[in-house]
Amino acid sequence: MNRISTHILDLGRGKPASGVPVKLERQDSASGWQTITSTQTDHDGRCVQLLPSEDLLPGIYRIVFDTSRYFGAMKVDTLYPQVEVMFEARAGESQFHIPLLLNANGYTTYRGT
Repeated sequence: MNRISTHILDLGRGKPASGVPVKLERQDSASGWQTITSTQTDHDGRCVQLLPSEDLLPGIYRIVFDTSRYFGAMKVDTLYPQVEVMFEARAGESQFHIPLLLNANGYTTYRGT
């Protein structure tokens, strides 16, 4: 099964970041970026499947996290109003888990399992 998923942990609060708007896009040479899906993280800070179908085409993807809405709801100023994580899917790859470790003044990401 092809899958792109994410999980956000708010390191400042030590809790999952729920309700964060998340968008998955694929680079399209003709028009820039094409939105594949838009959703938000669940109560556990997760989006377990960002692909709306079984198709995972090779190419450049990005996950866009709307952190301004998340921190704004808590009345916390953030240095990064949006976090974009780009990655490349190559032929034969089928699963990507892209966690985001977040606080108001920084973030990190990695390829999870």
